[in-house]
Amino acid sequence: MIPQWVIEKKRDGGVLDDAEIRAFIDGFTTGRIPDYQMSALAMAIYFKGMDERETATLTDAMMRSGDVIDFSAWPRPTADKHSTGGIGDKLSLMIAPLAAAAGLAVPMISGRGLGITGGTLDKLESIPGFNTRLTPEQFKAQIYGDVRCAIIGQTARIAPADKILYALRDVTGTVPSIPLITASIMSKKLAEGAQSLVMDIKCGRGAFMKTLEDAEALALSILRTGQALGRNMAAFITDMDQPLGRTAGNGVEIEETLEVLNGKGPADVRELTLVFAAKMAELSGISCNPEKLLDDGTALAYFYRMVKAQGGNLDALPKAKFSRILTAPRSGYVSEVDADAIGRGVLELGAGRKAVADTLDFAAGIRNLVQAGEFVKAGDPLMEILADSEAKTAPAMTWFEQAVTLVVEPPAPRKLILKTMN
Repeated sequence: MIPQWVIEKKRDGGVLDDAEIRAFIDGFTTGRIPDYQMSALAMAIYFKGMDERETATLTDAMMRSGDVIDFSAWPRPTADKHSTGGIGDKLSLMIAPLAAAAGLAVPMISGRGLGITGGTLDKLESIPGFNTRLTPEQFKAQIYGDVRCAIIGQTARIAPADKILYALRDVTGTVPSIPLITASIMSKKLAEGAQSLVMDIKCGRGAFMKTLEDAEALALSILRTGQALGRNMAAFITDMDQPLGRTAGNGVEIEETLEVLNGKGPADVRELTLVFAAKMAELSGISCNPEKLLDDGTALAYFYRMVKAQGGNLDALPKAKFSRILTAPRSGYVSEVDADAIGRGVLELGAGRKAVADTLDFAAGIRNLVQAGEFVKAGDPLMEILADSEAKTAPAMTWFEQAVTLVVEPPAPRKLILKTMN
């Protein structure tokens, strides 16, 4: 295989065969193919695309560049849920223990925040002591034991091709490519060993996919890739024009997670948690009542088990040194809460990263956020802003002040699930 010939073939709109794709990824991962040739191929893929077979082969090659965890000898069905990221999206924190309570084994590899979107790992690491860096052996042992669920980050041994390719894509302008996004997401998710996978493709102002058309294209690519590689797949396109729940940050989202696992919490978070857990069970052939498991404390018990097994201490969640209430300038109905503005404000507070090396303020964020459809009077709270100091809130206030829109008439009900795909 001559690397430049493969690049030229894709550049000219050709279809790569399996051997070419596998050899290229293997050569790149082992250092025989340099960064500049991988970057050139990524750019060719960005402009010319890949068909379903090419995308599936690229995903499989990237998955097999490192460890592939195998649960086939384990009689309990394995399932996972993955989100493309949004503001206030803490769903994985509830779905993993809820699905475990329903009888599934849930091996979950999650990510950190990207841009304004929060990351599941960052939220978990706001719990003092929580270890997201389990080895594959520790990961399997926790799944096989009475915990039955684990959430970890990508290790150096899981899909290493994705890790180094993503870094190249980030600096060469090739991130927004459907085949490359698909291979990046699915190589990690399939390496974790789950047989069934439910995808949550966020769509709107606070998501990477801004339009329904783009979200559908990504969902279809992910579905077909997973199915081609022998997995049970389903996808939901969900609204991210507005944040999920009433919190955004890290520690505050753990607090909201505990509320939902106690049978309370915001209705939107609860609804999607139940829908996704039910679909995971359905794909796995499990009959259960997720609502009962959520309300009777069973799911909460599994969350406590997971946190304890991974070294976390929920009694020591971070507390902000300063809080500030943003009030309504006039009376009216909340017609929308701009997820992009909320995300940018939370980023300014220090709850997200502006640069890769940034240290997060786990206590920073917002809570008690109003939601669309609610009526507020002039002077009522719109949200509580949490930060290390009053000075830290200053650059965020412009974003928060423009995030909430008030109108005279009640708005139409929010539609959480925009489309379901199989």
